[in-house]
Amino acid sequence: RVANQILELPLSQIPGTSYHHKMHAMSRIHHGIALIYGILIVTRLKSSSAFSPQTARSQKTVPSKTALNLRVAYQGEPGAYSEKSTRELLGDKVIAIGRPDFESCFKAVASFEVDYACLPVENSLGGSIHENYDLLFRYDLKVCAEHEFRVQHCILAKEGVELEDIKFAISHPQALAQCDNYLRGLGITPHPMYDTAGSAKMISEANLVSETGLPEGMTPENTCAIASDLAGKFYGLNVLKQGAEDDDSNFTRFLLLGRKGIVQYISKSTPAKTSIVFALPNTAGALYKALACFSMRDIDFSKIESRPTSAALLSYLKFRRDQIGKTDSSMPRFRYCFYLDFLSSTLDSNTENALAHLREQADFVRVLGSYPTKSRLVGPIADAYEELKIQPEMDRSETSLVSLPSDSDEVQPLNIGIIGFGSFGQFLAARMKKEHRVSCMDQADKSSDARRMDIDFYPTFESSQFLTGLDVVILAVPMIYLEECVRSLPMEELRGKLIIDVSPLQMQSKNILLNAFRDFPDIDVLVTNPMFGTSGDPTTETTDFWEGRPIVCDFARVADIPRSDKYLKIFKDARCIVFEMDSEQHDSTVADAEFVTHMMSRLLDRKLLPPTPVTSKEFSALSEVGEMTYGDSFDRFFGMYKYNERAKDYLSIMRENLADIERQLAAREAYLAAKAEMRQSDRQQLLAETRLLLQEIAQGGHLSLPEADRSNGDQQLPGDDSDAARDLTLDVKG
Repeated sequence: RVANQILELPLSQIPGTSYHHKMHAMSRIHHGIALIYGILIVTRLKSSSAFSPQTARSQKTVPSKTALNLRVAYQGEPGAYSEKSTRELLGDKVIAIGRPDFESCFKAVASFEVDYACLPVENSLGGSIHENYDLLFRYDLKVCAEHEFRVQHCILAKEGVELEDIKFAISHPQALAQCDNYLRGLGITPHPMYDTAGSAKMISEANLVSETGLPEGMTPENTCAIASDLAGKFYGLNVLKQGAEDDDSNFTRFLLLGRKGIVQYISKSTPAKTSIVFALPNTAGALYKALACFSMRDIDFSKIESRPTSAALLSYLKFRRDQIGKTDSSMPRFRYCFYLDFLSSTLDSNTENALAHLREQADFVRVLGSYPTKSRLVGPIADAYEELKIQPEMDRSETSLVSLPSDSDEVQPLNIGIIGFGSFGQFLAARMKKEHRVSCMDQADKSSDARRMDIDFYPTFESSQFLTGLDVVILAVPMIYLEECVRSLPMEELRGKLIIDVSPLQMQSKNILLNAFRDFPDIDVLVTNPMFGTSGDPTTETTDFWEGRPIVCDFARVADIPRSDKYLKIFKDARCIVFEMDSEQHDSTVADAEFVTHMMSRLLDRKLLPPTPVTSKEFSALSEVGEMTYGDSFDRFFGMYKYNERAKDYLSIMRENLADIERQLAAREAYLAAKAEMRQSDRQQLLAETRLLLQEIAQGGHLSLPEADRSNGDQQLPGDDSDAARDLTLDVKG
């Protein structure tokens, strides 16, 4: 009974700061309960008369099917070298799923569609595969194992074709380059194609379609493919030559990536390797000091490489720099992060100290994983591998797949319903209706706006009809009305749907939604903050307006990850920058900046920013801020004020700053007035002293002045000497 109660707990009551942490905790709970059940069952069996060791041995062992869930994604067509590497590492019975590109492999693991991905990261001849290094940083996956795969190129041709019949060879450009001398010796002309296994597929299917798909002049009878022997088996081609490469030292290093690390399963006697990525400050000797953290502890390196810093990491580094008060001059134009592999596990005390030392010096450090070297498997991967060995043989079509359930889902558009069709709701709808089906509902009559945008409008009393058939429900209402809006919706109609909030304060919205849906665990909750304004006509916004704009999301409670990823893909396709951040962290950092920005935007109305024929960059920036919330309702801004406990403090600071500016202006004005008055007083005093001096000169006999002139210095002096005295007075005045 206790176990059942635990299993029925909603995800909101599971400990953890993020969705992935909660899922990890739930998985551990499930494993614990399963262990308890197993002990109880064994205890009851042993106490029953029907159980005995003899009868147990006489029963035929039926292999478990749990290992069949070991699904591994790789890049390429079936029969590609990546699939062969996967099967070398995990056995022929593993379910290998080919994906069209590297990122789709990462997505498949992150969205729980597969368990692992086996991807190449470097080749002994071609060097590093930089795309996968960048994806390693972008996706929060852990390295679980490595495998050094010996690349052996084979000449594949159709049944009945001999080596002397071959005139052309098709394959990936890198494979053709690695077999160049061999092909030249036979007089075979190479022609590059998109993939090695894909080339074998083209030759195999040439007779099945009206057009061969091969370049002009080539036929399946005079063309070979350079690919793996596995591709030959899969596509029914003969291997005319095995090992056609010019250099037999061609090795590719593959990494097995999963959602959780396996460092806890590595024993002290198991040789291990750790991969990390870090960014350093722009100071002299920074890299030398970082590497010294390991070398001084006798930790050996196996690889180091630098890559340009991603936009997300650069934003984080700027945030960290601003936090400690550094200026913009400390951020170089070209910023790099470093990928480092060293031969030790993070459980080793030396490694722990080295990483702690590195974190003191680096701006950013992330451990990509600790794992055993030389294709060794540990933990649940090793258990699954051993279990696969005892599984019955399976057909090739069951273990080699080329699609996932989400592939068909991606073709189908989402049914998106927007509750609250104000300026922000219309802004979102204008973009989303390009690829998905959008409808809207509002308390006010927004039917004319909906017709103008070619969107179906529903009044609130038709909420059940509005919610029918929807995949995603966006709550684009002000925060002050969010709880009332959620309570008014029929809960049964929301079951199985993804509920998305777009409020600028996430913690308040998250608590409201999780509390409202606590008895409905099949309702997914995604809390987002699209951080861009809605100035102007929402129907005229272009993709360029969305480009580079940030959106912060918190997977508060999401079970259908492919659906949420499909929704976020709308923003990614518009080249927005998607940040995953816990709601509490968002409100403690981003929300304050948002409130201040919106406050300044409302202060800088159009009266304070008149149009000018010539504008500076500063004025243009202010105009953008002023226009940012021109279309936003005041209720949205009031919600940012009401639910942000620091909003009043910021208002007080603004008032103090404005009063301080007024005081400084008044003080400067009074100072300049006093200074001008003092200058005028000094001038009058100087004139008086000059008059007195002239009078003394005249009295000394140098100038003859009438009595009237002596008593009144303002009158002109007569004669030539009078003119000279006046000139002298004027000079002194000047």
